[in-house]
Amino acid sequence: MSGNGNAAATAEENSPKMRVIRVGTRKSQLARIQTDSVVATLKALYPGLQFEIIAMSTTGDKILDTALSKIGEKSLFTKELEHALERNEVDLVVHSLKDLPTVLPPGFTIGAICKRENPHDAVVFHPKFVGKTLETLPEKSVVGTSSLRRAAQLQRKFPHLEFRSIRGNLNTRLRKLDEQQEFSAIILATAGLQRMGWHNRVGQILHPEECMYAVGQEGGCSVPVAVHTAMKDGQLYLTGGVWSLDGSDSIQDTMQATIHVPAQHEDGPEDDPQLVGITAQNIPRGPQLAAQNLGISLANLLLSKGAKNILDVARQLNDAH
Repeated sequence: MSGNGNAAATAEENSPKMRVIRVGTRKSQLARIQTDSVVATLKALYPGLQFEIIAMSTTGDKILDTALSKIGEKSLFTKELEHALERNEVDLVVHSLKDLPTVLPPGFTIGAICKRENPHDAVVFHPKFVGKTLETLPEKSVVGTSSLRRAAQLQRKFPHLEFRSIRGNLNTRLRKLDEQQEFSAIILATAGLQRMGWHNRVGQILHPEECMYAVGQEGGCSVPVAVHTAMKDGQLYLTGGVWSLDGSDSIQDTMQATIHVPAQHEDGPEDDPQLVGITAQNIPRGPQLAAQNLGISLANLLLSKGAKNILDVARQLNDAH
């Protein structure tokens, strides 16, 4: 994410001494791994630039004794980095897309999105349950997740299990799982586990019929809304759903749109290349609009089927607990 779209423009300036680009990131190990990977890619693209990584703690990193959905702060893992951008202390910041607020603050844009990793959720089991699946865990086993989205879907699919909030970065959560006897398993993003090099801890990967992922796995964790997308033969299929907190109530549907990517740009230069907060200068406008309209159409369809009522009740129950 960059302030006022500066990152892309400044990278092409030629200056006699090597220009330093300051990159902001969260301090967590996973955030650092992701930022290092982005910086390595940028270095390969712009060998004439130097990059300095500046790590900082965010509200979400500091408040560890409260469920994410209860803190009530929109930009839990991004606000401090946004302020650093505003104050010109950094030139760009690297985030997980799921941590960004749905609407970016004025003057900010998403300047690049990296190639998609595995978007599915994974189950990591307590050592004594290695080899099990969620289905075969004993009755009343406790499964840890910080996400209402995961808990609502899995509660519906696996009613014999109990789902409880677990906070902390990946290292902390794995330690809680292994060293305490409270949790039989925890749910984490497959991509995060793979980036940390912990492939061997993945006991089960959840398929969309078991647990759809958040928009951008990713989207926030504090609302029980999820999607699944697939591209096939030029068609983009989008399945979306909303759930009550206990998973008992659910509305899902699927829509599709034709995504035509021309061999060459058919549309001329845009006055405003930004769409849904993303500046994508090398991607034709047509496919972007088709994808955006598909998302809006599916949201409206779910709303017409009663999604708003389910979400209103979910919010009220979550605030009351």
